[in-house]
Amino acid sequence: MDKDTIYQAVQDRYSAVTRIADQDTGTGTGSAYTQSVARAFGYTDEELVSIPREANMGLSCGNPTAMATLQEGETVIDLGSGAGLDVFLAANKVGLTGKVYGVDMNKASNTCSYLDMLLRAEQAKTRSGTTNVSFVESRITDIPLPAALANCIISNCVINLVPESEKQLVFDEMFRLLKPRGRVAISDILLKKPLSEALRSCMALYTGCISGASQIDDYRRYLHTAGFNGKYPPYGSLFGRRYDEGSTGDTLESRNTLSCCGGPAVSKAESIACCSAGDGGQQLQAGNKCYGDGGSGPELVLPDEFKGENLNNWAGSYKIFAIKA
Repeated sequence: MDKDTIYQAVQDRYSAVTRIADQDTGTGTGSAYTQSVARAFGYTDEELVSIPREANMGLSCGNPTAMATLQEGETVIDLGSGAGLDVFLAANKVGLTGKVYGVDMNKASNTCSYLDMLLRAEQAKTRSGTTNVSFVESRITDIPLPAALANCIISNCVINLVPESEKQLVFDEMFRLLKPRGRVAISDILLKKPLSEALRSCMALYTGCISGASQIDDYRRYLHTAGFNGKYPPYGSLFGRRYDEGSTGDTLESRNTLSCCGGPAVSKAESIACCSAGDGGQQLQAGNKCYGDGGSGPELVLPDEFKGENLNNWAGSYKIFAIKA
């Protein structure tokens, strides 16, 4: 898939997520559903009530702030910060003497009239009166921030969405932006085995955090090539979990999501349902779109051959930790 096509598809998909979150009170931000997704991926009730309600869109595959050991006064950068869930959590941890930057490329496209992620995050910042955060509009492959700025870089279920040809650039940017002994704490979807060509070329699966995911050894190579190769391990413990573990019971089925990141990706009212809960895990449903209203081309429809495919056979949510020597 062409990288520009991928970026546009991801842009439109997550703009659609934002609009649906605003319109649908049943699946919207702060709803029982988004709260349950966040809890399933390691966020505590205490954490969730400490941040702006609209910052939690149920788009996580882990809780990187929990393993980042953030300290008061530190500077943190969140790659792919969305509506600001991890930014606001990190801001609470680093305090008024610290600083958190949220970096996201998502802005309203020419065909969309609804709010983008960054505007939603800025509004949450204003309403909450948070003063130690800033949001930066940028792809995470080339960030307009100075080198050696951060003590810690976090990211949550975003790097898998970067085109493969540019993934190394993300890790190079992490290394550039970190101070010496700075650390990386990432939650992301990784592959357990190579995808078939049919799965890898499905745009619906790409925007659902599967087709663009890297294998574990790829992550190790990216980190090593970027420079995370000193006395400290270039990668931390990788804890696999079920792809559908972030959504449980009838919640997954009723919300009809296709995303490692949970969340109200689509709406029943728009007749877009691509996944259902099946025996042994999340399974794909053929012939349905999982793209919000970001498009209607054939590349956004799951082919019949994917029907009943158990995504847990291919991918899982992992934690990655690294230190810049």
